[in-house]
Amino acid sequence: MSTAYSKPAVWMKMTSLALAVTLVLVGCSGGAGKSSATNGGSAAGAAPSTAAEQSSTPVAGGELSYALATSPDQLDPHRSGLAVAVRVIRTLYDTLVVQLPGGEIKPWLATEWSISEDGKSYTFKLRQDVKFQDGTPFNAEAVKYSFDRIIDPETKAANALALVRPYESSEVIDEYTVKLNLSEPSQAFLGNVSQALLSIVSPTAAKKDGDQFTKHPIGTGPFKFVKWDENSEIVVEKNPDYNWAPETVSQQGAPNLDKIIFKIVPEEATRIGSVQSGQVLAAETVPPQNILSLKNDANSQLYQANTVGLPYTLFINHSKAPWNELKARQALQLGINVEAIVKTLYLGTYEQAWSPLSPGIFGYDASLEGGVKPDIEKAKQLLDELGWKAGADGIREKDGKKLTLHYVDGSPNREKRNDIAAIVQQQLKPLGIQVDVEITKDVATVVYANNNYDLYGNSQVNSDPNALYSIYHTTAPGARQNLPNLSDPELDKLLEDGATQQDQTKREAIYKEAQQLIIKKAVIIPIYVFPYTVAASKKVQGLAFDSLGYPIFNDVYIAE
Repeated sequence: MSTAYSKPAVWMKMTSLALAVTLVLVGCSGGAGKSSATNGGSAAGAAPSTAAEQSSTPVAGGELSYALATSPDQLDPHRSGLAVAVRVIRTLYDTLVVQLPGGEIKPWLATEWSISEDGKSYTFKLRQDVKFQDGTPFNAEAVKYSFDRIIDPETKAANALALVRPYESSEVIDEYTVKLNLSEPSQAFLGNVSQALLSIVSPTAAKKDGDQFTKHPIGTGPFKFVKWDENSEIVVEKNPDYNWAPETVSQQGAPNLDKIIFKIVPEEATRIGSVQSGQVLAAETVPPQNILSLKNDANSQLYQANTVGLPYTLFINHSKAPWNELKARQALQLGINVEAIVKTLYLGTYEQAWSPLSPGIFGYDASLEGGVKPDIEKAKQLLDELGWKAGADGIREKDGKKLTLHYVDGSPNREKRNDIAAIVQQQLKPLGIQVDVEITKDVATVVYANNNYDLYGNSQVNSDPNALYSIYHTTAPGARQNLPNLSDPELDKLLEDGATQQDQTKREAIYKEAQQLIIKKAVIIPIYVFPYTVAASKKVQGLAFDSLGYPIFNDVYIAE
């Protein structure tokens, strides 16, 4: 199997229909990159020719203040685990390829590529006019360094490690040709290579700064790092040498803006109020109660971009009794009224999730929608069958122990997730389940290091259903446990087959079966699909979003 792509952006050869279908279908079905804007905003997530109905002529210069809802964990793409970090990372770094909103893969730092007949190696031809922001040349050695760095245990890579799987090694063919070798074929690999967490980093800077590279990030991106004041702001400035943007943006050279100041503003009323008062020009994650008012605000505009991947989901810890028993998990599934949660907290601005995948991603199983409905009596019956009987205080007991559920969530209250915990606590009390809610700033220790939770919620932006692998497949010995602490051979086989299956009809069927199995076995409780929203002054023009819903700032300018 082989295919190649070259600038100008046309297919050079195509000998595998299976690959072509993969490129077209990944992230399609109407979700990936779709967005809208009101009151003069740009139709984000589209190609630049249709991305912005600009109200004025683009101008160079100016500073964009952009309020983030939470602080990034890292500015090292290989070590970050947070979507908020990607919003900054995308300004600093580039990837080998770019994914269009429809799922098609196009050149970026790579000008063309070919895939071996066995699907286990990708050979990339690279641009020869690119330099890192520290002057280091971009070449095959830099690509090899970045990919090898991700799989090096010393790096302590986060989400990038799951995205790069099953990468094994690289070979430098010549200065501008590199061959990436996989341990097995992967239908998700090329799309994953387009994601920001697989960006190419400066070997010079990363070797010099080691663990501190996150404080001195160096890439090839349109903006250069200036400073990061913890929990306050991150500042990036124009990279004047930039001249290698992908075709997804109009501004192929250096960006219009002189500077972007990312303000860290967790308190949502303050964040959105800052836009309305003119203290900042744009702010992300608009609260539901503000969406309607912003749509009618003559001085503001609202951008909305659908995200794809794994919706916000409550993961049930299978290593903790009694939740290791199917009937106990089914009781949670039936006792938590997700529809009421979504309607109450998000006022019709978020969609309810029904599957471990979000709508818009390849393989999403729409037949799951409306399938699980609250049934308090059935939930009580299941707990009765397990021997949990109501005590004098209404909390169920068994063998002298009360039925308690340890619900962990992070701080600050991102997307009203702490409020979800409070509602779940109320909803499960009539079932005789005592929910102890722990809100912590150190989720990494409580959840991932100490495994000290019964229920924990998370989401992930991703372009391919292979994202399920790192979350639900049995964990390799010595590796960090998957979120539900799940080991299910039947599901493992489906996820393994889905990663390598080249027939797209069969691959879609595999992932639908996997989704059905996850819901049937009450592994999780899906909650909502996240729409990325940005409130902005009408002065902000040219803002667009990539295929995953991340903001792109290359074309942004401040109108006079």
